[in-house]
Amino acid sequence: MNSSNAFREEVRGWLEDNCPASMRTPMVADEYPGGGRRAQYKNADTKLWMDRCAERGYTVPSWPKEYGGAGLDKDEVVVLQQEMQRINARPALVGMGLSMIGPALLEYGTEAQKQEHLPKIARGDIWWCQGYSEPGSGSDLASLRTSAVEDGDDFIVNGQKIWTSGADNADWMFCLVRTDFDAPKHDGISFVLFDMTTPGITVKPILLISGYSPFCETFFDNVRVPKSNLVHELNKGWTVGKRLLQHERSMIGGIGGGQKTTSIEEYALQYVGKDANGKVADPVLRNQILAHRMSDKAFGLTMRRSVEESATGTAPGAVSSMFKYYGTEQNKGKYELLLNVLGTQSLGWQGDAFEEDELGTTRAWLRSKANSIEGGTSEVQLNILAKRVLGLPD
Repeated sequence: MNSSNAFREEVRGWLEDNCPASMRTPMVADEYPGGGRRAQYKNADTKLWMDRCAERGYTVPSWPKEYGGAGLDKDEVVVLQQEMQRINARPALVGMGLSMIGPALLEYGTEAQKQEHLPKIARGDIWWCQGYSEPGSGSDLASLRTSAVEDGDDFIVNGQKIWTSGADNADWMFCLVRTDFDAPKHDGISFVLFDMTTPGITVKPILLISGYSPFCETFFDNVRVPKSNLVHELNKGWTVGKRLLQHERSMIGGIGGGQKTTSIEEYALQYVGKDANGKVADPVLRNQILAHRMSDKAFGLTMRRSVEESATGTAPGAVSSMFKYYGTEQNKGKYELLLNVLGTQSLGWQGDAFEEDELGTTRAWLRSKANSIEGGTSEVQLNILAKRVLGLPD
């Protein structure tokens, strides 16, 4: 038996022994495995699965062991993913720590920063949020005005961030601040980390059209941040910020790639009915579901190739904008299909006339509209692809 097969057998046996049955079912919104100091677990198996994977390094399998990972090579990472998919295992841990700030610290953090933050991320001890956008700085992020003024061994931070996802539950924030107002706007920005319990931080959730409040406004009033929490160099934070955006866009794009579409088929069989062969009765809808599934499969394979490349240490580049653009459009298309299937049952907001999953689908459809805005609008992604991938002139 070669080493790859031996590793597969090892992983398969471990998963069978350690992945709880409830963690082999579709993810439930209130069982989201985000971790953090204030995390509460409706399903005890969520925490159990997280802890078991963290102990083995499987929450961040490609990270070095000294930072909480498993130290797997790219082939082993692919095997682990395949075996988890085989049993429909839920992710043991998700969040910006794994997908965004963790990779950025691996590349730009000091050894002390890595030792302090990465093992906590791998264990799910800390929930991170992102301080990027401001009321006047969205797509033109480099125009941000939140200031960080040096004061001895600290920075004093003042300003406001908006659309800070999960800030009301977050333990730490990674944040872009302006440390030189006289420099060209891309050159006077620094990248800092701070604890959300630091005095002077105020968080206000924003109620969305979907009825949920995942986004927040965050205000900074003379927030004292140790200079040891500066990542990379003073006034060179845009370098870190850009790289982290590439990780973010790959992460957001992943919501549309390789997802199971059986839920659409199940809905269609339930609401539209079956033909004599047991297939969805409406041939037009059947073809739409098939086309969506084919696109999911093709995109999932492309994402897998990207994962294999990143496992070799290759950082995501401009192609992450392609993932972000296509993945979010794919996710929006999924919910458009679901609403078409539900028909008038997609018009409910509350009441006994609607099932819980019908109401949840309607809210998820509304939420999906933000996918083409967050992490950089679709228009921004298309511009990046035009310039940096296709080489088109400005």
